[in-house]
Amino acid sequence: MTDILKMGQTILALQPFSKSLGAELTELGDGKAVIELPLQEDHKQQHGFAHGGVVSYLADNALTFAAGSLLGDVLTLEMKINYIRPAKGALLISRAQVLSHGKRQAVCEAKVYAVENGEEKICGIAQGTVMPVS
Repeated sequence: MTDILKMGQTILALQPFSKSLGAELTELGDGKAVIELPLQEDHKQQHGFAHGGVVSYLADNALTFAAGSLLGDVLTLEMKINYIRPAKGALLISRAQVLSHGKRQAVCEAKVYAVENGEEKICGIAQGTVMPVS
């Protein structure tokens, strides 16, 4: 495990909302991040799919961790998400990467996948702009 991943996991553990969802940062560094979330009943909406807010959370947090691996302490300025299909299965995975960055901001993309019966299916794609806090 890398030092930056350990640091990122410590930061994620300081986020009460992330802790309550059960999110886990599994990869971090070089403008990339992966967050995984075992899908629980509490995460679902009335049709049995992951709530859109849960999918959006995964995209947003992965975006900020990816950008943070290059820019330090960051916040999301804006984000847009396209929901592609209902998220159902045992696990959600968000993979984010920095597309472009300077000193003051980074533009990032995150893809959210639902894992059902061992098969990953994309359920959302987000793009966001992230800026350093200081």
